[in-house]
Amino acid sequence: MTQCVVALDVGGTGIKCALVSEAGDVLHTERHATGADRGPAAVVETILDLAASLAAKARAEGLTPVAVGVTVPGVVDEVAGVAAWSANVGFRDVPLRDLVVERLGLTAALGHDVRAGGLAEARLGSGQGFRHVLFVAIGTGIAAAHVVDGQGFAGAHGAAGELGHIVVRPGGTPCGCGARGCLEAEASAAGVSRRYASLAGSPATAAEVVARAADGDAVATRVWTETIEVLADGLVTAQTLYDTEAMVLGGGLAEAGDTLLDPLRVAIRERLRFQIEPVLVRAALGDEAGCVGAALLALDARA
Repeated sequence: MTQCVVALDVGGTGIKCALVSEAGDVLHTERHATGADRGPAAVVETILDLAASLAAKARAEGLTPVAVGVTVPGVVDEVAGVAAWSANVGFRDVPLRDLVVERLGLTAALGHDVRAGGLAEARLGSGQGFRHVLFVAIGTGIAAAHVVDGQGFAGAHGAAGELGHIVVRPGGTPCGCGARGCLEAEASAAGVSRRYASLAGSPATAAEVVARAADGDAVATRVWTETIEVLADGLVTAQTLYDTEAMVLGGGLAEAGDTLLDPLRVAIRERLRFQIEPVLVRAALGDEAGCVGAALLALDARA
């Protein structure tokens, strides 16, 4: 029988679920609401129920589930398998890996959502062929994952890669972390939308701002130009710290494609001094990266 991994990528509003082959191919996908407003205990039960349901579906289709991978946002102790802290879903020191093992009787792994996505991109996506990869997710927030030789690094306390909370504009836009002028507050998709609304007096999504800038809208052009400048400052700081070969950009803002990448390459190049310019590429796996990464973590744990 063909073996597979049950994979869940838990977000603040939705849970992406998949059955993934040992080669990293996605065999089946589902999406469900997180229901974070019900409280963390209810979210945990939802995760366990979905994992069990996916395992049952795999068996019904002639597949053999051999492991379970779960990713969550926030601070994750991957060694202990504990979701230490997550504002989005309310987790505080939840031993999620052990709960999955107890419920399903399978090897399980718990990982950070962005680090798992970075692992998938480094091994199977746009980071293939590079030893040193920095995956940067630019969506509602901004976070990064440092992957070397196909292995992600979580830091001493599970909080490595919080690139979005590097201050790039001192005294600037208030950030949810309590600081002002963080990269996330200034240049995330949410930041782009917020900046446009403040200048234009009307709401717009980041995708709409990009489209309006392409059409010559003066306010949108200003916002997008400023966003590129801010992102360049943040990514050059990241290059100074990580000395990476390739930066893989994912998340909603990366959907802008060359409209983002082309001017960003120029802006980064202008800021480099002694640093070596990284290859800048768009992520290849889209919103399946988290599930694929969760599966890879589970397979690593089983090895």
